[in-house]
This record gives sequence, C-alpha cells and structure tokens, in this order.
Amino acid sequence: MNRDVNAVDGSECQDVKSDCSAPDGLHRSANDGDALARRGFLKSAALAGGVAAGVTLDAPAVHGQETPDVIQVALVGAGGRGTGAANDSLHVDNAKLKLVAIADVFPENVARSVKALSNEHIDAPEKVDVPEERQFVGFDAYKRAMDTLEPGDIVILATPLAFRWVHFQYAIDKGLNVFMEKPLTADGPSSKRMLELSAKADEKNLKCGVGLMVRHCRGRQELFERIQDGQIGDIIMMRAYRMHGPIASAFTKRRSDDMPETLWQIKNFHSFLWASGGCFSDFYIHQIDETSWMKNAWPVKAQALGGRHYRGDWIDQNFDTYAVEYTYPDGSKLFFDGRCMPGCRNDMSSTVHGSKGSAIVSTSGHTPGKVRIFEGQNQSRREVAWAYPQPEKNPYRLEWTDLVDAIIHDKPYNEVPRGVQASLVTSMGRMAAHTGQEITFDQMLNCPHEFAPGVAELTVDGPAPVIANADGSYPVPQPGILKEVEYELFDV
Repeated sequence: MNRDVNAVDGSECQDVKSDCSAPDGLHRSANDGDALARRGFLKSAALAGGVAAGVTLDAPAVHGQETPDVIQVALVGAGGRGTGAANDSLHVDNAKLKLVAIADVFPENVARSVKALSNEHIDAPEKVDVPEERQFVGFDAYKRAMDTLEPGDIVILATPLAFRWVHFQYAIDKGLNVFMEKPLTADGPSSKRMLELSAKADEKNLKCGVGLMVRHCRGRQELFERIQDGQIGDIIMMRAYRMHGPIASAFTKRRSDDMPETLWQIKNFHSFLWASGGCFSDFYIHQIDETSWMKNAWPVKAQALGGRHYRGDWIDQNFDTYAVEYTYPDGSKLFFDGRCMPGCRNDMSSTVHGSKGSAIVSTSGHTPGKVRIFEGQNQSRREVAWAYPQPEKNPYRLEWTDLVDAIIHDKPYNEVPRGVQASLVTSMGRMAAHTGQEITFDQMLNCPHEFAPGVAELTVDGPAPVIANADGSYPVPQPGILKEVEYELFDV
C-alpha cells in the first residue's frame, strides 16, 4: 500500500490513543441540519449542543416470529434526532408501537425527550410509557434500555456514529429489530465490522432500517423507475448542494466549562471526526446517497477541495467549504458542494442531467422532494414532462411504515449494507478533501486507520479519542501535508 492508499483525513491529524474507547448511551443534538425539517414538533426538546462487492440487501429470511399485539420500542440516544425518530415510530398506522425505555449519557436529554414525546402524544398517553425506572443514564445505559425489551421488539440507535457497532452488536445478541440513524461509519475498520454484524442480523432474521429516509419517498421511488426506464436518457452528470449557516455542534469555540473532555466532545459530536465523521459525513450523506441511487451505482473515486475561513476562536475539526468530484464506473460525475458559512446563499438540492433531459431529486431540503422531469436542461416550467403529485407523504414516517411492515409480515429487510456503502462513499469525499489526494472506494474501505479504537470501553475520566493541542484547539486537516497516519506528529 503506497502513501496515498494509506491516506486518511488530514486531522488524522488526531492523537488517537489505542486504549481509547467510548460511552454507550449518547447525546444526539437537535442542532443538526436535518432537524428543522425532520423534527419540527421538537421545538420544546431542542438541545444544546456506505461496501464490499457482492453484498445485497435482500438476504433470505430465516425463521419468522409471531408478531405481538404491541411492539415495544427503546430509544438509545435521546437528542433531537433520536427523539424525532421515536416520535415517527409512534405515528405508524400498521401496528401498535409503544416507547418503554430511553437511554443517554446526559440526564437532561432523557428528561427533555420524555417531556417532548409525552406532549406530542398527550391524547394517547399509552404510547409513551417511560417511567423513571426505565429512564437510563450512563455508559451502560444502552444495555439497560435494551434489556427491557423482548426478542422481536425494536431499538432505535440514534447516537453519534462512533458507537453504532457497539450498540448494534448488543441488539443482535438480544434478538432485537433495529432502526439506526445515518451515517453508520466514518472509517474502513468500523465499516467492515458493521457488515459482519449485518450478516449476523440476517442469520437471526432481524429487520434493520437505516435513516436514509429519502429512499422511502414514494415520489423519488417513481422518479428512480422513470430514470432507469430511460426517460431522461443516459445520466451524464449530477449536481448536489448542501449550503447553509453554521450548526452550533459542528463549529465549536474554546471551552468555557469544566465538563469532562470525553463528554464535551460527545456533546459537540459534529465538531469531531471520531464521533461523527464531521459535518461532511453527518450532513452530506443524504445528497450523495440520493444521487447515487438515481445513478444506480456507487462512485469509485473522488477528488476534492476544501478549506477553513474566518475562523477566529472556532476550534473544531471541520472545513467550512467542500467541493467534491465523484466519478462513477462509467466515467460520469457527481459534483457536490457543501458550505457552512453565515451570510451566504443557501441551497439544499440535487439534480440529475441526462442525454435526453434532466430531473430534480430534491428541490429544497429532504421533504417535500417535489421531484420532476424536464425535457431539456434549463428546467423551466415549459420543459416539465412529469411531476409527482403534491402533497407528498412524509418519508420520515414512511421509513417506519416499511420497517414495521417487514416485521409484521416477516419480509427480508436489512438496509445496513446499503447504509455502510453510503457512509463509505461519503467518507471517501471527506478524505479526498482533507488529504488533497484522489481517494478510491477500495482505499477508503481498506484504510486501516480507525478513529476511535476501543470505543466500547471509554470512560468519563479516561482519555478522549482526540486530544486538544496546547492552546486548546484540536488537530485540523492539512491537505498536501498530512497524507497518512502518523500519530507521533500529534503528541501533546
């Protein structure tokens, strides 16, 4: 393996200690770019602060189980996104689901989540049955929450991605169906680990959903079929954008409190590559996934630009701007632009250009998609050839409808391999920007660098997976300078 193959994100750039590990029931901030559209009801709960060839989704079912009258749900990770996912689960109309346990390392998150969900379902209080004895806080909280469930129940895994495989493993051991939030991984070793666990889930006939909810949008599903049927010809180029102002948990200033370092990094998980893959992985995976879906292929390589601007006291590990060129097996391109800067033009859209026409995958945000096909490339109203009828059903609810339907009718259902693929492709673009190198899919998958080794044993007082510099800042990417893992460069 040459130097570029070994390349990892420039802030690899991290002092990753081999004995570091991580907590178990974790905070997910509502200050995520998806949260405003996705979890609107949660205003009262606002918190501070994807693979190897040959893997398929349609793994055969093994042995079905009789579905109980009520399916119990436990939430692990009670931030805005996790609380919103729990709320979505309680709105499905094809089964009776009841939330019975919540886990997090921050007690205030648990309290806010219980309050918000109880208020949302005040007319059906039986849906939120989470008394104090089933509100769990601490590094083993995820175990205690899952221990309240029976085989065949559902656990929601909504912590930062660093802990996904730890929680997934325990869920499989307990025989639980799983809904896990995206992204799933930020590096090669954890991606391979998640694929191995996915196979074990299939062996136990567990149903696994992944929060790439756009895949469940009925309008996008029809758009995909029309594109595959050749309505816009061969796809020759795609464009995707996610540009908005800074998100609090992704752009962190120097510390002003005495919270233990590990917990502080978890609270500000978007700021740290080990916890979330940074804003690139956590924010941008949707646009990269939905365009690759329309292409019906995953890119094989990426080259990218990125940088930090007007930083002042901000000490996180993110770039402010990213521009990635993804290349697919047939040579066609996806151009993705990401920006987190105040006072600039906002855009959150995805467009596909074909040899006979073009299509909009996302108009402005994740929902409603307002998908449509145009006869030409100008995408004027006069060129509209097809548009999905409005209003659309909410894909955040539809992904739960589909998962529960698979559980009830014992259908093969495992979105983890695809979620790992999407996570890997996203990480490939991030690494390309952070190192200044062209990165291939195989390089990303097989790079041995792991952001948070030993994540299952992290303690509050132990070393965090990334160590601050002497001035209180954290290592940042240095494209063209840091191209491979050299831990000794970052001893402090």
